[in-house]
Amino acid sequence: MELTQAQAREIEEARAQPHPTLRATVPAMEALLYRPIPVLDHGFVRVVDYMGDDAAVVQAARVSYGRGTKRVQDDEGLIRYLMRHWHTTPFEMAEIKLHVKLPIFVARQWIRHRTASVNEYSARYSVLDREFYIPSPEHLAQQSATNRQGRGAALTPEHAEAVLRLLREDAARCYDHYLWLLNETEEATPLDPDRPGLARELARMNLTLNVYTQWYWKTNLHNLMHFLRLRADAHAQYEIRAYAEAILGVLDAWVPITARAFRDYRLSAVTFSAPMLACLKRMLAGEVVTAETSGLSRREWKEFRAALGLPA
Repeated sequence: MELTQAQAREIEEARAQPHPTLRATVPAMEALLYRPIPVLDHGFVRVVDYMGDDAAVVQAARVSYGRGTKRVQDDEGLIRYLMRHWHTTPFEMAEIKLHVKLPIFVARQWIRHRTASVNEYSARYSVLDREFYIPSPEHLAQQSATNRQGRGAALTPEHAEAVLRLLREDAARCYDHYLWLLNETEEATPLDPDRPGLARELARMNLTLNVYTQWYWKTNLHNLMHFLRLRADAHAQYEIRAYAEAILGVLDAWVPITARAFRDYRLSAVTFSAPMLACLKRMLAGEVVTAETSGLSRREWKEFRAALGLPA
C-alpha cells in the first residue's frame, strides 16, 4: 500500500494538531491515530477517532462517577466477568471510528454487519482509482469439496499464474472501458468530445469487484467484538480475515484488558450445545461414546471431536 504525497501530508497535518481534552485517552491509540495500517496489496485500516477505554466499560457497569477503581486487578476481574457471562451494555459505551480501504467484494461481506454507521466513497460523485486487489498465488485455491463457501486445495503454479493473468487483464480492461464511458482520464479531464461522457453512476457498473472502495465505519466496542469473533475466525474468508486481524491489533492497543478477555472467552473459546455437553459428561464418566450412540448429527459430532482435539 502506497500513499500519495497529498495523503501523507494530510495525515501528518492532522497529527500535528493536538487537542487538549478532559476525556479519557489511550497513549497507544494516540500513537495509532490517523496512521494507515496496511492490509492486502492496496488496502488499509486507519483509526480516525475513538471514545472510551477499559475504564469506561467498568464505569458503565458500576454506573460510577469516576473511571473505574484504584486497582487495575479489580477492573480486570469485572471486565472478565462481564465477558464470561455475555453482558453487552457496558461494552457498548466505548466507540471507534475507522477509515477502511478495501476491495468491493470484501465490502459486500463486511456490510452484512448492520450494527455500525457507514459512509462509503461515492462513485456517483468521484472517479474510482485504478487500484485492484490481486491475490498472492498462495491464496488461490480450488472450491472446497466439503464447504460450499470455502477454499480447498491450492492451485498448481501454472493454474495460479493463468488466474492471476486473467484477473489483471480483466480488471485493467474494465477500468479502461470505465474511463472511456466517462470520457475522462485518471486525472478526471475530458478526452474526446465524440465519446459518450456517461454519468458516473452508470459507468461504475462496468467495474470488477476487486476494485478498491473506501468508507468510514463507526461502531461500539460490543459490536466490534462481534464482528471480530466472526471475521477473525480461521473459517472466515482470508481477505476479510486480514482486515479483522489488523483491527485485532487496534483492539489490543485501545482496550488491552477487554481484548485479553475477548480472546479468552469469545475468540479462542468453544461453545458446546446441550447434547454435546451430555456426550462429554458420558465420556468423562468412562462411557465409550460413538457417532452412532452420541445422538448428534454427523456434522455436530465432527465439530465436537474437533473441539476436543480428537480425530473425526
